[in-house]
Amino acid sequence: MERYLKNITMQQMRSLVCLAEERSFSRAAKKMYLTQPSLTKHIKNLEEETGVQLVDRKSRGISLTPEGRVLCESAKRVFGLIDDTGEKIARMKENESGSIRIAASTIPATYILPRSLSIFRDRHKDIHCYVRTNDSDITLDMILNDEAEIGFIGREIAGRKLRSESLWRDRLVLAVPAAHKWNGRDNVSLDEVSTEPFVSRERGSATRTVLEEYLLKNTNLTLSEFNIVCELGSSEAVKEAILAGLGVSIISIHAVGREMENGLLAAVPIEDCSIERNFCLIYKARIGLMKHHRVFLDFIRKYELDERHGK
Repeated sequence: MERYLKNITMQQMRSLVCLAEERSFSRAAKKMYLTQPSLTKHIKNLEEETGVQLVDRKSRGISLTPEGRVLCESAKRVFGLIDDTGEKIARMKENESGSIRIAASTIPATYILPRSLSIFRDRHKDIHCYVRTNDSDITLDMILNDEAEIGFIGREIAGRKLRSESLWRDRLVLAVPAAHKWNGRDNVSLDEVSTEPFVSRERGSATRTVLEEYLLKNTNLTLSEFNIVCELGSSEAVKEAILAGLGVSIISIHAVGREMENGLLAAVPIEDCSIERNFCLIYKARIGLMKHHRVFLDFIRKYELDERHGK
């Protein structure tokens, strides 16, 4: 019988339970919004699958055989578990507690999310956020592969599988050490920048992608023509390289704001050059958002950056 039990359907079990309660094919069929022949067929198929007679059809009424009663009681327990599970899921959807898996590229993860998550945690102590930091390409893959539920990257994404929302503005600036010869100049040309020792982000970084796209659309230069002395995997590493005198770099204003305030780095204007982008929120289009996800999304959409260095 075990082999056959794997093939029985929920509709067949519901038919058996309803028939046991109503003790009549006609009344059970009416209760289930079925025709009587359909209900009869469900019971017949169930008996064929189990290999035993489940219903005792007598002139004075319908009753279950001992085997039918065993299966009916088991079916009731199954339906009880399903109902209980449905109630738990419904409560979870309306409950503000829960955990959120977040993936973020280096600029949002390092310079934006820590402060915003601190504020969010003060307001919603039962919602726990776990952040993994990678470049934008890997962050995007994590969302698509269900390794994270919500992502933040430094470029806009188009596609049917993802929802993408622009959240915050960012500006890329030419950052140089405070003692650099360009500090204090009104501006420098991109040609000058291309010949100076240059520290670049790695491939897959949104900062690098945005810079490459700007050069392609607005200049006759490509990043490969720059005097690149090294490629580094995070904005923090790039910043440390600039501070150490290894070279200059074009980097997010949010990454160097503190060092500029403290006089360690300077942002030098590039002649006729303005490189801006949006930080974007991404998540899968078909993700089943629960209450705690919606609470977080509502908060992060309203969160405003410290714009002292972004304007």
